[in-house]
Amino acid sequence: MDKLLKEFGVIAAGIIGLATIAVLVSRNAQTGNVIKEGGNAFAGLIQAAVAPVSGGGFGGGTGFGGGAF
Repeated sequence: MDKLLKEFGVIAAGIIGLATIAVLVSRNAQTGNVIKEGGNAFAGLIQAAVAPVSGGGFGGGTGFGGGAF
């Protein structure tokens, strides 16, 4: 029984991997834009996390805080 479940897990992982690759290389995926925006979001989170120490507000001058604190 355990061997059967393991085989189903391997097959499921293969299908998920293949689907992920298909989405990434699709013409409509805009993978570069997604990666770029993910990086921008991460940079914003880092900036918000260090704002109490560096004196900046959330958003770096725009949005919440804006360096007014």
